[in-house]
Amino acid sequence: MDPAVLTSASPELLEIMDAIKSKDNGIFSIILNGSERHVAFYKVQQVQYKLIYIIPSEELFSGRAAIADQISRETRTTINFSLLLIAMVFVLAAAASFSISNFFTSPLQTLNQSAGEIIKGNFNTRVNVTSGDELETLAITLNTMTDTVKDLIFSLEQRVLDRTAELQKANNEGERRGKQYEAIAKVAQAITTQKNLKELLPQVAAVISEQFGFYHVGIFLNDAMNKYAVLAAANSEGGRKMLRRGHQLKVGAQGIVGYATGTKKPRIALSVGDDAVYFNNPDLPETQSELALPLLEAGNVLGALDVQSRESNAFSNEDLEALSILAELVSIAIQNAKLYEQMDRSLAEAEAASRRFFRENWNRLAEEFKISGYRYTAGGTTPLSSSNESIEMTTGNTDHKQVMVPIIMRGQEIGELSVIVPKDESIKSDQMDIIRAVADRVAVIAENARLFDETTRRAERERLVTDISTKIRSTNDPQAMIETAIRELRDALKVSRVEVIPQKKKSPDV
Repeated sequence: MDPAVLTSASPELLEIMDAIKSKDNGIFSIILNGSERHVAFYKVQQVQYKLIYIIPSEELFSGRAAIADQISRETRTTINFSLLLIAMVFVLAAAASFSISNFFTSPLQTLNQSAGEIIKGNFNTRVNVTSGDELETLAITLNTMTDTVKDLIFSLEQRVLDRTAELQKANNEGERRGKQYEAIAKVAQAITTQKNLKELLPQVAAVISEQFGFYHVGIFLNDAMNKYAVLAAANSEGGRKMLRRGHQLKVGAQGIVGYATGTKKPRIALSVGDDAVYFNNPDLPETQSELALPLLEAGNVLGALDVQSRESNAFSNEDLEALSILAELVSIAIQNAKLYEQMDRSLAEAEAASRRFFRENWNRLAEEFKISGYRYTAGGTTPLSSSNESIEMTTGNTDHKQVMVPIIMRGQEIGELSVIVPKDESIKSDQMDIIRAVADRVAVIAENARLFDETTRRAERERLVTDISTKIRSTNDPQAMIETAIRELRDALKVSRVEVIPQKKKSPDV
C-alpha cells in the first residue's frame, strides 16, 4: 500500500507501515490510543502479502510483571541467604549459591531466548521449562499463545490461497470470454471488409480456431440441390486434405454435420465415442468432441459450422452461445457474398449491354453519314469519305509524320485523333499532353452531339406518333381509323405499302 494515498490515516498507522516496509518479518512495540501494543508481521511469499498481527502488551505478557517481581524478590532472598551462608561457611555457601542461582536463572534464560525467537517471527519455537512453578505455567501460556498465532497465520494463508485461486479462475474465465468477443469482432470486421467467400471463409475458420483453441474448424456449404454439405474452408492439416479431395457429407444422413444441416438444429458430441451420429473421419483422428451449428438464412440451410477439439467435454454453454453468434455472422456473410456476386453479375451484364448499345449507336451514325472523319487544316475543315483517304495523305508525303491518339469515351475507342507534323520535328511531352486533352474534348463533344441527335430523333418520333394518334382519334369509324393509320404510317415511313392483317383466333383445343 502507498502511504501517499492514505490521506485520512492516523499517524500511528503510517508509523506501522513505515516500520514494516523495509523488512519481510519482525516484531516491535508501539503506543496506540495511549496503550502499548506489540506488532508482529510476516511476509507470505506465495501471494506476496504481509500479514500483520497487533496485540495489546498486557494480553501478550499478562503475567510477566508479576513473575518478574516474584523472581526479583526470590532472587534477593536467595542472595541474602547466600551471603549469610558465605559468612558462616564460605566454601559450602559458595557451592550452594551457585547451584541455587543456576536452578532459578536457567528457566529465565530459556524464557528470554524463546521470547526473542517469537519477536523475530519464529512461531515454531517451543519453551521447555519443567520447574514446576510459575515459570512452567508462564512457559505453557507462551506455547499456547504461539500455537494460536501460528494457527491464525495458517488459516489466513489458506484463505488467501483460496481467494487467489478463485481470482485466477475468474481471470481465466474473463480472458476466455474476452477472446470469444474478440473472435466475434474479428469475424464481423472480416465480413464488412471481405466480400469474396473463397477468401472470407478460411479467414473465419482461422480466427475461430485461434481464439477458441479448437484444433479443427470447418465450414460446409450446401450444394444447389441441398443434397450434400460440401466442405468449403478448414484450418487444420486434415481439413486441407479433405478440401483437396472435395469432402462432402449427405444432408440429414452422414455425421454430425449431416444431422445439423438436415434438422436445422445444433448437434454437440461431448464424447464422440458415445455419439451414434458421429462420423469417424480418418483425416481427423484426434477428435474427442465435436460441435456442428447450422448456417441459416430466412429458414433455409446454407451449410454448417463444424468445430472439433482434442479434449472431451470441450464445449461450455458460453462457447455454444459465442459460436451461435459466429454462425449467424457467417450466414450473413454468405448471403451478402451471394448478393454481391449477383450485383456484380448484373452490373457486368448492364455494362456489356451499355457498351453494345453505345457501339451500335456509333456504328449507326457512321453508316448513316458515310463519313469516316474530318480533316482540320489552315484552309478549313473537310470531311473524309473513307479511312483510306487519311492513310493516303500520310503515306504519300514522306516529309511528314503522323501522331495518333485514340479518342475514348466510356472506356471504348470511338475514333482517332491524327496530328500531322514535319518529319524532323520532335513532339514534346507538353505537346502530347495537349493532343491527349484535345482528344478527350473531342470525345465529349462528339458524345454530346450524338446524344443531342438521338434526343432530337426521339422527340421527332414522339411528335409523329402523337400526330398519328390524334388523327386516328378524330373519327369513331373503325374502318376510317384503320385507313388513317395505314396512310399516316406509309407517309411517315416512306414506304409504298402498309397492310393490317387480322389474326385468326386459335381454337382452345389446339
